[in-house]
Amino acid sequence: MTILVTRPSPSGEQLVARLRQLGRVAYHSPLIEFAPGSELTALPGMLASLVPQDLIFVLSQHAVNYADRAVRQHAQHWPDFVSYYAIGRTTGLLMHRATSLPIVYPQDGETSETLLQLPALQSLKGRNALILRGNGGRELLADTLKERGVNITYCECYRRSPLHYDGSEQSSSWQRAGVNTLVVTSGEMLQQLYTLVPDYYRTTWLLSCTLIVVSERLATLARQLGWQSIRVAENADNDALIRALK
Repeated sequence: MTILVTRPSPSGEQLVARLRQLGRVAYHSPLIEFAPGSELTALPGMLASLVPQDLIFVLSQHAVNYADRAVRQHAQHWPDFVSYYAIGRTTGLLMHRATSLPIVYPQDGETSETLLQLPALQSLKGRNALILRGNGGRELLADTLKERGVNITYCECYRRSPLHYDGSEQSSSWQRAGVNTLVVTSGEMLQQLYTLVPDYYRTTWLLSCTLIVVSERLATLARQLGWQSIRVAENADNDALIRALK
């Protein structure tokens, strides 16, 4: 098994290092990079305007890192009178370490669907919610909360930008290296990888690789694109990805 990890730095590099310590052959080719979001400077003011009964939703580890850095730079504290929700365990634990506050998250997945199933989020009419996220992404969480009567405010804490490769050259390099297992952790990156690889390498190499993804939604998308050998990790953290790769 030769593994290509496409998740961004630093998580992707950390995963490759751990795989190599386990004796696996692994390479890192991140497909996206991150930068501060366009609304990050407004976050301290957004937090200052919150009142009891308001909600904060944190949608990724990157949102935690960028948001917490902005809060600290303004010598501000995370409000302790609102309710915090995270997309999944990894993000929730990171947010708890940053804030020392209780963070609620689903125990059995890291998707908007599982988050929205939490009992505490079923009756919210008239509440206000601040969603900490990156640019783009899915609107399912916000749209469903709006349907439940929640007033939504967004804060774009970070921006995702694609990293550009020469498709033919990179595909040839990956194939020559013997890559036969791919780790992809978002739908955006899965589509980007599929589009990057030219038709010839797509049919002769890419779609014959085993694909490791982090949700059933991604597995469904992968099947639609043509993959047949797909494994779904329990969640998106590196520990779960290593278990899936074993």
